Amino acid sequence: MAPFSMSIIPIDRSSDLELLRREGYNVQVTGAGYLVVHDVPYVNSKREIAVGALASNLDLAGDVTAQPQDHTAKFIGEYPCDSNGKPLEVLKHQSGSYDVGHGFVAQHSFSRKPARGHYENYHEKMTAYVALLGKHVAAIDPLVTAKTHKVIEPKDDNLPFNYLDTASARAEINTITARLAEDAIAIVGVGGTGSYVLDMVAKTPVKQIHIFDADRFLTHNAFRAPGAPEIEDLRAQPLKVEYFASIYARMHRGIIPHPIHIDATNADKLGSMSFVFLCMEGGAAKRAVVDKLEALGTPFADVGIGLYAKRNSIGGMLRSILSLPDARERARSRISFATDDANNEYDKNIQVADLNALNACLAVIAWKKLRGFYFNLGKERFVSYTIANSLLAKGDPI
Repeated sequence: MAPFSMSIIPIDRSSDLELLRREGYNVQVTGAGYLVVHDVPYVNSKREIAVGALASNLDLAGDVTAQPQDHTAKFIGEYPCDSNGKPLEVLKHQSGSYDVGHGFVAQHSFSRKPARGHYENYHEKMTAYVALLGKHVAAIDPLVTAKTHKVIEPKDDNLPFNYLDTASARAEINTITARLAEDAIAIVGVGGTGSYVLDMVAKTPVKQIHIFDADRFLTHNAFRAPGAPEIEDLRAQPLKVEYFASIYARMHRGIIPHPIHIDATNADKLGSMSFVFLCMEGGAAKRAVVDKLEALGTPFADVGIGLYAKRNSIGGMLRSILSLPDARERARSRISFATDDANNEYDKNIQVADLNALNACLAVIAWKKLRGFYFNLGKERFVSYTIANSLLAKGDPI
C-alpha cells in the first residue's frame, strides 16, 4: 500500500490561525510542530527597534488546532527590552537553544500566563505576546507594527509523517529526535516482537521502514501484536506486511512492505539499510542474514524470546543483542541459530503480547542509544530479562 501524502497543516483549516493571517500577521507552521509569527518588532538594549519572531508549539487535533496547553512562547532575537532599554523581566522564563523548525532556532523562552490560567486559542496567545512587545515599540515609533501582511505559504517539506509530530515539539526534543531521521530501517519478521518494533519505529522520523515477512496475519497473531483487528480483517487472511503497512502508513509515509522471507537467496535486499532489526526464527536463513549484514558492515539488533509453561505458570527469558562492526564475534556468540522443530506438534511456541512488546522495547532502546537519542553510559551490547525473578541483566560493554 502506498502511503498518502499531505502538506503541513493548512492555516485556513484553523479559525485562530486564519484570523492571525487575515489581520496581517506573517504566520507559518513548521514541520517541527511550531507556529511562528515572523516580523515581530521589539526594542533591544540599545533602545533600537529590531525585528524578531515568536514561536509556540502547537496542540493539534489531526490537522486543526486545539486549545493551547502551554502558555509559554519562544523568541528568535535578542532579549527584548522596554522603551528605556531595560530587559522585560515580566516575560522572563529561560534562555537556551530551541529548534522550532525550518532552520529557525529560538534563543529565549517567555512565560506570561493569562489571568484565567490558559489561552483559549493561538490567536489570543500570539497577539498577547506581540502586544506586550509592541507597547514598548510604540513608545519609540507608533507606526511600527507586526501586521506586515506578508504571507509564507505552507509547503510539503518531505516530512516523514502524514501529520506534525507535536509530541516532540511539546517536549522540546526536536533536535534530539532529529538524530533518528537519516535511518532507513529494516524489520525482518513482523510477528509478535517484530510488529511491536514496527509500532515504535513508526513513531520516529526515520526515512524508510522496510518490513519483510511472507506469512499471513491470522487469528492467533492478533493476540500477540499491537492493535485490535476486526474479524473481517482476519477472515481476509492478509499478508502480515500488507496488513501492518495499511495501518502504519496512516501515520508514517515511509512504510515499505516486502511479502518475502529473507534468506541466503535474497539477503542482498538489506544492502541499502542503515539499521536492521532481526525478529526471525533461527536456522540456516538467519545465519545467512547475519553473515550478509556482517559483510555489509550494517549494525543490527537481534531479538529472541524463549518461554515455557511449568506448574501452571509461564517462565523464560527475553534477550536483545546489538551487533556492531567492532565486535561481531562477541555478538554472534550470543545469537541463537537454533531451529525450532516445525514438525513437533507439541511445540507450542508460547508468545505473550506484553513480553513481545518488552522484547521489542529492549531492541528499539538499543538502536536509539546507538544514535544518541538516549544517554548511553554503559554502551552495553546485550540485555536480557528473566521473568521468574524480574532480572534485567546486561553485558558486553565497549
